Amino acid sequence: MTDYLKCISPVDGSVYVERPLASDHDVAEALARARDARNSWGRMPVEERCALLGKAVDAFVAQGPAIAEEISWQMGRPVAQSPGEIGGFEERARHMLAIAPETLADVAVAPKEGFTRFVRRVPVGVVFVIAPWNFPYLTAVNSIIPALAAGNTVLLKHSAQTPLCAERFSEAFKKAGLPAGVFQHLHLGHGSALGLIESDGVDFVAFTGSVPAGHAVQRSAAKRFIGVGLELGGKDPAYVRADVTVEHAIENVADGAFFNAGQSCCGIERVYVHEAVYDSFVEGIVELVGGYRLGNPMDTDTTLGPVVKASAAEHVRSQIAEAEAAGARALIDPAKFPAGVDGSAYLAPQVLVDVDHGMRVMTEESFGPVVGIMKVSSDEQAISLMNDSEFGLTASVWTNDETSALAIGEKIATGTWFMNRCDYLDPALAWTGVKNSGHGCTLSRVGYEQLTRPMSFHLRTRI
Repeated sequence: MTDYLKCISPVDGSVYVERPLASDHDVAEALARARDARNSWGRMPVEERCALLGKAVDAFVAQGPAIAEEISWQMGRPVAQSPGEIGGFEERARHMLAIAPETLADVAVAPKEGFTRFVRRVPVGVVFVIAPWNFPYLTAVNSIIPALAAGNTVLLKHSAQTPLCAERFSEAFKKAGLPAGVFQHLHLGHGSALGLIESDGVDFVAFTGSVPAGHAVQRSAAKRFIGVGLELGGKDPAYVRADVTVEHAIENVADGAFFNAGQSCCGIERVYVHEAVYDSFVEGIVELVGGYRLGNPMDTDTTLGPVVKASAAEHVRSQIAEAEAAGARALIDPAKFPAGVDGSAYLAPQVLVDVDHGMRVMTEESFGPVVGIMKVSSDEQAISLMNDSEFGLTASVWTNDETSALAIGEKIATGTWFMNRCDYLDPALAWTGVKNSGHGCTLSRVGYEQLTRPMSFHLRTRI
C-alpha cells in the first residue's frame, strides 16, 4: 500500500498538496543514479557546472510569482512578503556560483625544487539535503547550489509542509539541462530519511530543523562516519543600548521578531533594553506591533499570517499563558486581532514585559509571534543574559558606538553578531551556529569546505 504526505494549508485548513511517499525501491534507485552521476559531474570543469547552475537559477526566478504564491499557501506567509524569498534565493545562489571557481581552485604550497605539490578540493560525493518549511528556498539553497557547484550530486528531502518546493528545484535543474542523476528530490517520511542516511551511498547530510531531529540525524550519520552540517534553530537575543537611535531599533527589532509570524530560526525572540531607553522602546514597539493586520495571507493587505499549524500556535499560547501566570505582563490586547481564534493557526502577536529567565518564553524556542523584553542597567548584565541560553545562532546590538559593538560581540557565544540589523544572511559571510544551534557552516568561501574533502598531490618530478 502506498503512503502519502498531505500538506495542510494553514490558510484555510484544506489539503493543498498530496503526494505519494517514495518506496524503498524508489529510494534505492535514486541513490544508485546519484552515485552513477557523481564521477562525470565531478570531473566537469567548475566553470561549466556553474554555467548550468546559473541557467537553473534563471529558470527558477522566471517562475517567481507562481512560486511565491505557492509559498504562502503551503506555510502561511503573507503573499505580499513571499516574493522576497525569491530575491534572497537568487542573491545567495549567484554569490556562491560567482565565488566557486576561485574557492574550489587547487591550493598551492611553497615551491620545492624537484616536486609538484598542491591540495585539491575533491567533492565528497552524494549530498543528502533535508530542508525545512519556514524559509523553504532560502534554507535549501544554502546547501544545494554550493554542493552541486563543488561537483557533488544531491538528493533533496523537503518538508512535508512544502513539497512543491522540492519539485520546483527539480523543474529548474531539468530546464537548465543538468545531467540525469545529478539532482533528485524524494518525498520521504522521517524513518525513510534516517534509513537513507544509514544506507551505503550518502556521503554528507545537510540538515536544517529542530534540535531533537538534529540529534536523530547525527546518530544515524555516526553509524557510517559521514559528515553532517546541522542548523538547529535559536533563541536569538537583541540588546538595545542607551546610545541607540530608538526609532530605528523599534522598527527593525519588531520586524526581526514578527516577520514570517516569528517563524525564523534567526529571528529575535528576546530583547534586553537599557533602562535609559526602556520606556520609549517598549512604548514604540507596542504601538508598531499593535498596528499589524492579522488575517488571510492571500490578502495583500495582511502583514501577519497564520503560523504553520494549529499545534504550533498552541505551543506559543502556552508559553504566553505560563509567563503571565508567573508575573509577566502582556501589552498587546488580543481583542485587536479578531482573526486570532483559539484552536486555529491564526495567532495574535504579543509583547511581554516583566519577564525573566525562569519563564519558557525567554529560554525555549518559541517560533511564533511573541517576544519578551527585559530591562537591563549595563552592558555586563546584557552580555550575561544574552549568553544564558542553550542556543547561539545570531545576536544583535543596537547602538551608535561601533567600538562598543565589537567589544560586546567578542563576548557573545554566537555564530553571527549584528550591529543595527538582524534576521539576515549575507552570503559572503559564514552562516554557522554554536551550542544547540548546531555545527558546520554554509555560505561564503568557508561554506564550500564541508562539501569537499582535501586531497593532497605530492609529485616527485626529478629522479
